[in-house]
Order: sequence, then C-alpha cells, then structure tokens
Amino acid sequence: MFITIDLESDIPIYQQLRNSIVEGIAAKQLAPGDPLPSVRAMASDLGVNMHTVNKAYQILKQEGFILIHRQKGVVIQPGALPRADEAYRKDLNNRLRPLISEAICRGLNEKEFLSICKQLYEDIQK
Repeated sequence: MFITIDLESDIPIYQQLRNSIVEGIAAKQLAPGDPLPSVRAMASDLGVNMHTVNKAYQILKQEGFILIHRQKGVVIQPGALPRADEAYRKDLNNRLRPLISEAICRGLNEKEFLSICKQLYEDIQK
C-alpha cells in the first residue's frame, strides 16, 4: 500500500494516515468501493496502535471519505465524495493562511508559492 508514516514527524500519526488515504483517493490509487484493511490489519502493517488507526478511520468516516460496515469492513465511499462547500472553503482558507504567512516571512514570493502549489496539484493528479 502507498501509505507512508513518518514516526519522527510533528504531525500526529492518525493525521498522517488520514492524509495518505485522502491523497490516495485524489490520486485515484483508491477508487470508490475499494476496501481498506481492517483497523487491526492496518495497525499491524504500519506498526502503530489500533486506536491510532481507528481515530483516522473515524475522522475519514465523519468527513465522508469512507464507510465502515460491520460485515463489509472499511471501504472508500462508493457514492459521491464530499464536495467543496462553503464550510470547506472557509476551513481551507483558515489552514492555508498560516502557511502563506510563513512563506511570505521566509521570502517566498507569490509566483514561487503558486508554482509549488501547482506542482503538488499536478503530482497528485498524475
């Protein structure tokens, strides 16, 4: 599986797992209806606590990216994925603002910042 976890990162492991799964969906490495490993299997594969995986799965479920069935297990949302509504756009703005501010403080100009964003966007869609 394409999921990578950096145990030395400041980003919590559950958030890294959530981010990896969302990126896998965005990159079409995970398709609607695809199964994900059980909490126990994912924890074992990654060498992390089951509660960590469960927390990531619960967040993904709340966000509408996955479904958790008692009989079918964990699957990527087979229906429509969550859309970018006004609440999402506001949250995105709030998360990007400090990153843009730091980039400005570090001397990155608008063109460089947008170039980095464009490159990442293209990399994920490849």
